[in-house]
Amino acid sequence: MKILHSGSHLDLVERNTWEFVQRRCSGVVAVVAITAAGELILIEQYREALRSKVVELPAGLVGDGEGDDREDFAGAARRELVEETGFDCDEMERIGRGPSSSGLTDEVIDFFRASAVRRIHEGGGVGDEEITVHLVPLVEVRNWLAAKEANGYLVDPKIAAGLWMSKA
Repeated sequence: MKILHSGSHLDLVERNTWEFVQRRCSGVVAVVAITAAGELILIEQYREALRSKVVELPAGLVGDGEGDDREDFAGAARRELVEETGFDCDEMERIGRGPSSSGLTDEVIDFFRASAVRRIHEGGGVGDEEITVHLVPLVEVRNWLAAKEANGYLVDPKIAAGLWMSKA
């Protein structure tokens, strides 16, 4: 494998004539969290690479908190849920995994379902993250996302994948 370029968090590499991106972290997690009232917890944030606001599941990097590169995946999922949404949970259950973009990166996302979620603060992310939290009734998710898309937002397809994996 040949490194073509290294950035702060990513490497552009070539292997067997294929160029792709490697993220330098232990892994990536995404969280499906549904409140007792039957609301899916989603986030919205501006993504510079897309120059657009994107509606997403709470998600993030494993080993990205408190400088601990030994963080476990369920712990990272819980940390990201708390940081981004202000909700905590009693349990994180791994429900599936899959590639984020198999032609572009070697990144694989582990999906978790949060059980017994409860709000402990307002959320919004850490540092310079400017995250808006949305609580969307499960029965309205499809129409709500379509309305966001009609208003110029991008909708991350991992929402559908997470709901499918969680059987919600």
